[in-house]
Amino acid sequence: MSADIFPAAKSGTKGYDREQVDEFFQRARAAYEQRDTSISVTAADVRSARFALRRGGYSIAAVDGALDRLESAVIKRQRAAFVARSGQEQWLKRIADDATALYPRLLRSRGERFSHPRRGSGYNIEEVDDFLDRLTGYFDNGEAIFADDIRAVTFRPARGRKAYSESVVDAYLARAHEVLLAIE
Repeated sequence: MSADIFPAAKSGTKGYDREQVDEFFQRARAAYEQRDTSISVTAADVRSARFALRRGGYSIAAVDGALDRLESAVIKRQRAAFVARSGQEQWLKRIADDATALYPRLLRSRGERFSHPRRGSGYNIEEVDDFLDRLTGYFDNGEAIFADDIRAVTFRPARGRKAYSESVVDAYLARAHEVLLAIE
């Protein structure tokens, strides 16, 4: 992958390590194009990709945008392969099962949907609960919410009983994002 695939981070700021990004995208491309069947890249692999920050690195926004597009493409390919093997009805059943697994947390009372951080800060409970109420509206009433809404959501930091643990919220939202991507 050539260095001009992604723009450099602005002068004076750090960006993603070029070598790590290039290596990840080369591997992902080989797997996606099935040039190397020993390499597998899943949506979870894409979502969990992490790169060191370096001066002179790639623009974080540009790489993150490419990761979002790659994750969407991987999920679409997985859906197409699953449907070809098992049929559209089985795909919809699988997605319904995944969505059903998310639902019990939405039924919990506001302020009790996730654990609180043991120390330090976490995500503001009110903001997280407001967003989860939107997700509940989607599942219950078909209200508009999209995978990109989940990917783009941010929450202010909070502490103690006014916060939810970031890692638990992030994991839940990653699963919800994958479900909505699979439906879209």
